[in-house]
Amino acid sequence: MNGAESLVRTLLASGVDTCFANPGTSEMHFVAALDQVPGVRCVLGLFEGVVTGAADGYWRMSHRPAATLLHLGPGLANGVANLHNARKAASGIVNVVGEHATYHLQYDAPLTSDIDGIARPVSAWIGRARAAHDVPKLGAEAVSVARSGSGRIATMVLPADTAWTEVTGPAPALPVPPRAKVDDSAIAAAAAALKKAGPRGILVLGGHALLRPCLLVAARIAAATGCKLSNPGASARMERGGGLPRVGRVPYILQQALAYLKDTDEMVLVGARRPVAFFAYPGQPSLLTPDHCRITPVADVDDDLLDALERLADAVQAPKTAPAPPALPKPDLPDGAPTFEKIAAAVAALIPDHAIVLDESLTSGRGIFAASEASGPHDWLQNMGGSIGYSLPMAVGCAIACPDRKVVALTGDGSAFYTLQALWTMAREQLDVTVVIFANRSYNILRGELANVGAANPGPRAIDMLTLDRPNPDWVALAKGHGVAAERVDDMAAFARAFRGALREKGPRLIELVL
Repeated sequence: MNGAESLVRTLLASGVDTCFANPGTSEMHFVAALDQVPGVRCVLGLFEGVVTGAADGYWRMSHRPAATLLHLGPGLANGVANLHNARKAASGIVNVVGEHATYHLQYDAPLTSDIDGIARPVSAWIGRARAAHDVPKLGAEAVSVARSGSGRIATMVLPADTAWTEVTGPAPALPVPPRAKVDDSAIAAAAAALKKAGPRGILVLGGHALLRPCLLVAARIAAATGCKLSNPGASARMERGGGLPRVGRVPYILQQALAYLKDTDEMVLVGARRPVAFFAYPGQPSLLTPDHCRITPVADVDDDLLDALERLADAVQAPKTAPAPPALPKPDLPDGAPTFEKIAAAVAALIPDHAIVLDESLTSGRGIFAASEASGPHDWLQNMGGSIGYSLPMAVGCAIACPDRKVVALTGDGSAFYTLQALWTMAREQLDVTVVIFANRSYNILRGELANVGAANPGPRAIDMLTLDRPNPDWVALAKGHGVAAERVDDMAAFARAFRGALREKGPRLIELVL
């Protein structure tokens, strides 16, 4: 077998059976190996940002790494924005990046680039095959790194001649180190802080602390101490509804975040970092906690968070079970012209049980998170890195990881434009995804940011940089051009009918709600 086939067999032996790909000439032996070795599902993306974002979504819902196949340095560079988001979310991914044959690099061909330099900011590990016999060993190491801790990005550079040269065979899977347990001193400090603060304490959760097993323990801690439960503003994945404890979040808007935390005396961090402002604003603080608030870090996102929370529960003498939160009535379906409040109510009322909801509705959907506390059981995923254009690719990965669950992608029109090629992959793979485009014909979030940074009284040139008009985008035509059925609506009754209908159907659907 050649190096490429040995790599595919090594990936399979290590538990990687899905590859999101946008290949080129240098990767053709890897592509051919996918035909020679059964067992790997290969999904084509028309843009590398779709490929990397899909791998992020796949990890978040399966907690297994997928491979990406990217064409040389420029292909990797095209995917870096969503690799940045994946790194911030602690997602495990194995990037396979093609490279010129080792002997061809000296000639500085047009596509020659510093692949290692491009990969470094978003990779926990970089491995470069120098010869064919390196390939399987590096493949096994890359998977082991990707599966370490909460998840890490491993980038393997595969020169073309190492892929086509014969090797002896694949490499066996490598062990994955267990999660670290936190020191008793950290548990004792957190227990003292929460008991002292009572309702002026807050337990901030991140990583897998926002999944059901940890949430149930966190609720016991809150019952014993009176503390609030929150996340620092965004979650890689949060399980919600169905009687699970309600967890708030630090608002994105700076003044709202400061108000949310102003009465906090003690903050305990489990799998999360101290909340900070998304951006710097003139004359405003970067840290969101008040000066009198003491921060107690307990566990990093890579630690054993369930063990840490269970020990913390014992330390505060928490009850064995916590009372379930009172049931909330689902909002009534609104009618009339769209408003942010009506959008939140309609989406919350119609989210199906066990849906996977991707939230990239930066402005129009800002109220949906709070309103959906009344929805049935579902998963809520957000953009952890702030680089927009994550939701449509993430929907691809989530749908492939969980084919029996409905995926709902909520996004603004500005964000969706970054990676609209994901619609084609949804159609080709017939993925069960409902996309809602909140079409305000602008980068509306930036209008507020313009004022926040003190750039008052914008003129026509500045406004032109924030609007998406002349012409207005036609998302129905764009979706249909990519093979996805679509409908445009402009009032809430029509939206409820279209959204309910799309949720009942299998396969990809898009709704454009014009605001």
